Amino acid sequence: MTSVSDVSSHVRDEPPPQSVTPIEAIPVRRPVRWLVTAACLAVAVSLAYSVSVNERYQWDVVGNYLFAAPILQGLVVTIELTAIGMAIGIVLGVLMAVMRLSDVPAARVFSWLYLGFFRGTPVLVQLIFWYNLAALYPELTLGIPFGPDLWLVDVNVLITPFVAAILGLGLNEGAYMAEIVRSGILSVGTGQSQAAAALGLSRRQTMRRIVLPQAMRVIVPPTGNQLITMLKMTAVVSVIAMSELLYSAQTIYSQTYEVIPLLIVVSIWYLVVTTLLTIGQSFLERRFSRGFSRGERISAKQALLQALPIPSRSRHTRSNA
Repeated sequence: MTSVSDVSSHVRDEPPPQSVTPIEAIPVRRPVRWLVTAACLAVAVSLAYSVSVNERYQWDVVGNYLFAAPILQGLVVTIELTAIGMAIGIVLGVLMAVMRLSDVPAARVFSWLYLGFFRGTPVLVQLIFWYNLAALYPELTLGIPFGPDLWLVDVNVLITPFVAAILGLGLNEGAYMAEIVRSGILSVGTGQSQAAAALGLSRRQTMRRIVLPQAMRVIVPPTGNQLITMLKMTAVVSVIAMSELLYSAQTIYSQTYEVIPLLIVVSIWYLVVTTLLTIGQSFLERRFSRGFSRGERISAKQALLQALPIPSRSRHTRSNA
């Protein structure tokens, strides 16, 4: 048996532990990254210098018209068309998606025909068609079949450029939103509906309380893209003399011949509104992704960084992880 004194003498005979030498980490050299960064900076600086010194841009004219009353009125009309057209598109999209997934054959066929027509024809053709609806139906009536008319209206009075623009943009958007909503609904597992049915919920309650809230996580990102597309698509309604942002600029430069400065003004406002919509989309994505990702609580600054092409150290670290 080893005594305590022998163990103590053995411990005293061991050499003292040597200090641990820290490892000198050498960062990975990434020459391609630096070359690409340098090339991008060179191009950006060259473009910025060219834009700033080229007098043909006429920045003074841009400044004069940036907050001009006709331009701001056109901007308001553009935002109105975007909001109303998108609202109609979302409502029609949800309705057509539910009909497409319905067990009723007539509802599925109607939804299929709607999507086929409005996705298969250009929105410009649809706008001109609605604007000239009076050529087919000079009057619209509402009454009892084979009986007296209760309401009659002249289509030329009813279909103004604004109404034609709303019809063209909203109905066309409804076809694309239907496919987005349908893909979101199909992304929810069937077990969710079966569990809701086992709890005694009706199909309508299951769709409203179980399926759609989960499908929003898939629906929101493409809907944000559609909203931005709708904003830019409103420029098409200038063909029916609708005084939106682009048409307002066209009216001005058709008299002053200052085409480039007015187009720059239009581009600036489109960029401003698009950036604001993109930031709002980031907040909505964060709201509906709760419980599905680790990014449940992010600050407004982080949402802004996600919306803008600004490199973020945290995002880079997370992607590497």
